[in-house]
Amino acid sequence: MPRISDADRARNEEAIRTAMDRLLRGELPPGGKCDLKTLAAEAGVTRTSFYPKKNRDGTTRPGPYQHLGEEFERRLKAQLDAGKIPDPRTAQIDRLKAQVTDLKERVAKRDEALAELTAFKTLAVSRLTAQHEEIERLREQAAAVGNVRRLPAAGSGTALNDSRS
Repeated sequence: MPRISDADRARNEEAIRTAMDRLLRGELPPGGKCDLKTLAAEAGVTRTSFYPKKNRDGTTRPGPYQHLGEEFERRLKAQLDAGKIPDPRTAQIDRLKAQVTDLKERVAKRDEALAELTAFKTLAVSRLTAQHEEIERLREQAAAVGNVRRLPAAGSGTALNDSRS
């Protein structure tokens, strides 16, 4: 594999730094993320140049732009720790996750309230049924004795204590 000249290396490093600044400002290309893959594509270098290499004897050596990849990761982490998210999709994912959590809590509370209301309705219907049965039993008992007289209905036009008579 041919070695690159110092001028090409300097030009590539400058392109990487420029792309790094753009990505960390949130200027992402369509379909890109704030990651090393997009950084490499934007700078026009291979992604593997950000990772360590193996020598023929099995030892490792740093990749040609590994120091810039590590700088990018450090700066990205510092921004994330400061609460600034350069990737709008990541911010949207975080916002949607929080919204989903909130909605799950609201649904759980509504389910609990619905269960309470259903139990209350069942209890109320049971009590109304018991009261109706008691009223029917008392009416039958009163009819059987025969000494209870029914009062006229309120809509019949007669009043018990009407002073106009």
